[in-house]
Amino acid sequence: MTHDSHSTSPLFTQLDIGTSSQPTAVGLCSADEQTRLLRDMLTAQDRQNELLEELVSQLSAAQRQRNTELGQWKQANPRLARNCRQAADVLSKVQTEFLESLTTEVNDSADDFLQGDFLLNEFIDRFGPRLAHLNGVIQMLAQLSSAPNVASNNS
Repeated sequence: MTHDSHSTSPLFTQLDIGTSSQPTAVGLCSADEQTRLLRDMLTAQDRQNELLEELVSQLSAAQRQRNTELGQWKQANPRLARNCRQAADVLSKVQTEFLESLTTEVNDSADDFLQGDFLLNEFIDRFGPRLAHLNGVIQMLAQLSSAPNVASNNS
């Protein structure tokens, strides 16, 4: 495989580091340029901070709105919220037992998993979707049943 050195840009360039005939003028110009660059960086950082503050404000406003709506739903459906809490507790126990059997199988089959992809893929196909869906359901039930945030009710 041959490379044409003229078709690509060079990785290294030459830099003359010899003494200049006008060291003071170059030094002052460099200091002025450094000062300007530092001011530009400070201005850019200030703008970035403003944008981050705006982003945090937007995200927290959306989170407050979501918490308010969730609190209203819980107040309108107190029995369903309690049932969600009970269901989340039951499914958490099921998830714990499921994880227990999963980890036992992993520990028992560790050498087989290292030997080839087939058994690992079969394991993931068997346990992965069920675990992911169970986790999603538990999270949803827990969110619908969690106690209202005291801080958001006081505001």
